[in-house]
Amino acid sequence: MRRRVIGLLAIALLAAACTAGGGDDSKPAATLDPNAQHDPMTLTVWSNFSGREGKVTTQVLESVKQKYPWMTVKHVQGKDDEAIQRAINGGTPPDVAISFTPDNAARYCDTRAWQDLNPNLQADKIDKQAMWPSAIFSYTQYNNLQCALPMLTDAYGLYYNVDLLSKAGFSEPPKTVSELKTMAEKLTEYNADGSIKVAGFMPLFGAYQNSVNTLGHAYAAKWYDSSGKPSLSTDPNWTKMLEWQKSMVDTMGYDKLQKFFGSLGGGDSEWSAQHGFETGKIAMMIDGEWRNAFIAADKAKVNYATAPFPVDDAQPDLYGSGQVGGTIMGIPKGVKNPAESWLLVKYMTTETSALVTLAKGLRNVPSTTESLKDPELNADEHFSTFMKIFQNPKSTFKPITPIGVTDQDLFGSLAEKHQAGKVGDLQAELVKLDDQIAKQLQLG
Repeated sequence: MRRRVIGLLAIALLAAACTAGGGDDSKPAATLDPNAQHDPMTLTVWSNFSGREGKVTTQVLESVKQKYPWMTVKHVQGKDDEAIQRAINGGTPPDVAISFTPDNAARYCDTRAWQDLNPNLQADKIDKQAMWPSAIFSYTQYNNLQCALPMLTDAYGLYYNVDLLSKAGFSEPPKTVSELKTMAEKLTEYNADGSIKVAGFMPLFGAYQNSVNTLGHAYAAKWYDSSGKPSLSTDPNWTKMLEWQKSMVDTMGYDKLQKFFGSLGGGDSEWSAQHGFETGKIAMMIDGEWRNAFIAADKAKVNYATAPFPVDDAQPDLYGSGQVGGTIMGIPKGVKNPAESWLLVKYMTTETSALVTLAKGLRNVPSTTESLKDPELNADEHFSTFMKIFQNPKSTFKPITPIGVTDQDLFGSLAEKHQAGKVGDLQAELVKLDDQIAKQLQLG
């Protein structure tokens, strides 16, 4: 499942969302009696899945027929958030929508493009706090509207090459960012011409899953203050993170890192067998639980282990947590069969058997408290690390807002300029960035 946040459609989606409007769309869908006799009917589900993952998802969606024999599911693949929004605006929405971009949940809630599911949960007496770990509410609800539920989720942690660490004299992974930096320097190997042969850690923003969001969690850096005002310039943890990251870039050499990453195939190698970690060219990296499936599918020979990502030395209690957030599911505004749509959403987001089957097929973290207890998934020491990270009370997604990924895109651009040495006064630039994001929020 592709998990990289796609920001290119953010502006178009924002403009489209402004026309979604509307109020509460229907009565709680849970008023439908699932045990009563029903005429055969078909529900259309849109998602951006494809290939093997699309096949796995289709099979689990179709398994709803075991519970509701009268229900048939038509799974339309290759539909991103922009396509879903256009269909809603045009009055022809799918019965159920699946999105890879949790950042957009706030927009869906705020515009009512996706219906509030709180009435359905209450009517079916589903206790949200008992059903799901607290982390999911950071990216599925906005202003007390629960317009999305998690189908599966993701968690970020540390992957490390056991053999390379052992060769350098390390028997344990780093737990703090200072340990990570020290170990990375010792693990980095250079060719005779001074170019990088093996990177102890690839610190560049824009390389694989390195982002201000994933690395910012290691410092508990806050995107917004208690009043909702952007706080990238006022929370000193952002500056600490950026300076730590740049110190590693400067030590290894920005140009050398760029050439090294290019020699691996750049960003294109992330989803191929040429991935730097899988080929033994990168000793440690931050990535999501799905990398385990890629390593297996690519038949990579790397001897590796997983652990929580290192944290700020001044905040050791953060260790064990990480950024989380994954696939969300909801009922668009204007669907013709809201009651049946709810039954399918409820099945795919609360039914333990469906979630476990999906998690085993897609190798993403199951999202309910019960599904997280599955013995087979927990027996995989590589994978179980991420299940534990997801359940850590300090794990969270960044605050979601109606501007979607715009704040991440703007900050990411600044961070990439900073690592290249093109930012003179970092504090001044962060102040400007806060102003930019604040204006976007006003427009949103």
